[in-house]
Amino acid sequence: MPDLLWDDVRSLFDPDLMGALPDGCVQAASVEDWQAVFDLVRSGGWRWEYREGGAAVPLPSAAEVLERPADADTVELRVWPVPDVLTIFRPMSAEEIDFDVDLRELQGQGGVDVLCGFLAAVGRRLGKQVVMTAEGDCGKPVLGFDPAADRVVLMVDL
Repeated sequence: MPDLLWDDVRSLFDPDLMGALPDGCVQAASVEDWQAVFDLVRSGGWRWEYREGGAAVPLPSAAEVLERPADADTVELRVWPVPDVLTIFRPMSAEEIDFDVDLRELQGQGGVDVLCGFLAAVGRRLGKQVVMTAEGDCGKPVLGFDPAADRVVLMVDL
């Protein structure tokens, strides 16, 4: 049985209400957590690409990425958990793992299942809560992986 049903969460997948690129977040993170995400991406069977300043380069260690000077080129870890669904991690701080998803790629029950599977994979690897918020509103989670429940749950009343 799916963690969430499309009919119950349809409004949370509406780009006009949530913004097209809602934010994913793991708070109280560490360099080790970032490295665990990098390792998951490498071993998860997902297509991925690491970019520095717009150019694809080999993925360094999390410590190397997070020790970069503040004025260094921006970096992105682009991950496709399934074809046609892109998640973009932006390693800017060891204390928080941030990423975006594109709701336009996650419509219908299939999209809900892909998102839930992705959040659960990251959350299980880290043993931490992974939440999704409306675009630019990291303070108010709407759904997320709950490690105690070992599943993705709603975090807002609909």
